[in-house]
Amino acid sequence: MPVLFISDLHLCEARPAIAALFFDFLASRVLGKAEELVILGDLFEYWIGDEDLDLAFNRAVADGIRRVADGGTRVSLMHGNRDFLLGARFCEASGAALLPDPTARELFGAATLLMHGDTLCTDDTAYLQFRAMVRDPAWQRAFLAQPVAARRRQAEDARGRSESEKQAKSAEIMDVNPAAVENVLRAHGYPRLIHGHTHRPARHAHLVDAHACERWVLPDWYETGGYLECDAAGCRALAV
Repeated sequence: MPVLFISDLHLCEARPAIAALFFDFLASRVLGKAEELVILGDLFEYWIGDEDLDLAFNRAVADGIRRVADGGTRVSLMHGNRDFLLGARFCEASGAALLPDPTARELFGAATLLMHGDTLCTDDTAYLQFRAMVRDPAWQRAFLAQPVAARRRQAEDARGRSESEKQAKSAEIMDVNPAAVENVLRAHGYPRLIHGHTHRPARHAHLVDAHACERWVLPDWYETGGYLECDAAGCRALAV
């Protein structure tokens, strides 16, 4: 059976149609039909800590993933730039296993590197500074020590600022840096690379030190959904 890859769903109560599409995807394309489902970050629009499981919508998402896991499909999850506080409680509820970013593995005999993709956007220095701050364990401990309501207000404020800042940034700054991609491919032995984050789905061919590498960028799920299906014959981008 194939391995399926998704990212950048940004699930939230405000977008019920996309949530319904995700639940249908789990039931029709994943359950009993895939060896593994790999979620490469930003499953949720934001995550303030595993207390977010107390919200009915988020619990329903965890329950949907749990049904897939209980049905025999392995589920792996990588943190994104919006849901980097997904923790042990969510993993226990959903049956998903957290992956480090990056993760290298053999995928049907092909060396493959999995990333969320935000660390490849090295031209966006302001974002990388913010990322370094919020990924610091001390910052996370201080944030998680705050009341849930205060954390939620901060997350909403940060989301609003992020959307405003995007309007002032060029498309090139928010895309991957070619040299960063080449450096990652070189450092990991010229693998296939699969990532999300940029919301620019495509297959890219890279020639690095005379090694041919392919890079798959996963689609977001804002207007519709999509996924990457990989098996022994290779990878294919499919719509849901």
